[in-house]
Amino acid sequence: MRLGLFALLALCASQAWAGAQEYEPLAASVQAALHAAISDRATPEPHFSSIEEKIDWLTEMSRRLARRMPDREARLEFLKAVRYEAQRAGLDPQLVLGLIQVESGFRKHAVSTAGARGFMQVMPFWVKLIGNPDNNLFHLRTNLRYGCTILRHYLDIENGDLFRALGRYNGSLGRPEYPNMVRAAWEKQWNWGPRVLQARQ
Repeated sequence: MRLGLFALLALCASQAWAGAQEYEPLAASVQAALHAAISDRATPEPHFSSIEEKIDWLTEMSRRLARRMPDREARLEFLKAVRYEAQRAGLDPQLVLGLIQVESGFRKHAVSTAGARGFMQVMPFWVKLIGNPDNNLFHLRTNLRYGCTILRHYLDIENGDLFRALGRYNGSLGRPEYPNMVRAAWEKQWNWGPRVLQARQ
C-alpha cells in the first residue's frame, strides 16, 4: 500500500492531475461572496507568530522546494504567497503545498487536458463565474487566490470534510486516489511544526 502511494506521488511530478473541477450553479449570495474573496487586495506579507517562526518556516520550506524551484528569490516569493493566500482562506499552508505538488508539480504554466491552469490547476470557468475577465490564472497570486478560495468553498460545502472537499476540487468526488495523494504529499513532504513550540513540549 505504502509503495503504491509513493509510486503515485512520483507520477504526480510529471503530470497535472486537476482539470476536472465541475461547474455547479451557485446561489447569487455565494457567487457574490466568492467574487469578493477573489477581489480583495492581498497584503505583501503572510502572518507569522514571531520572527523566529518566519525564519524557520521559510528556511525549511525553501530547502524542501529547492529541487523543484531552483531560483531562491522566486522560491521565497512563491512560499510567502502560498502562506498568505492559504491563511487568508483559513487553510493550512502545508496542505496547499501538498495540493500544488499533486496538481502541477510546482509548474507555474501547467495545463491539464481539460484546460485547468497554473500551480493550483484552476479551471477557466471560475474567472467568468466569480472573477474579472482580465484575471490571468498563470499569475502567481491570482492562481493561488482562486485555488485557495475554491478549496475553502468546497470545504464549506462539505462541512469541513477534507476528503470530500479534495474530491470536489479534483472533480473526483467519492474516489480515494486524489485525496489520498494530496494527504500523503502534505504529511510526508510538507508537514512542519515550529521548533520553538516543539522544544517546550
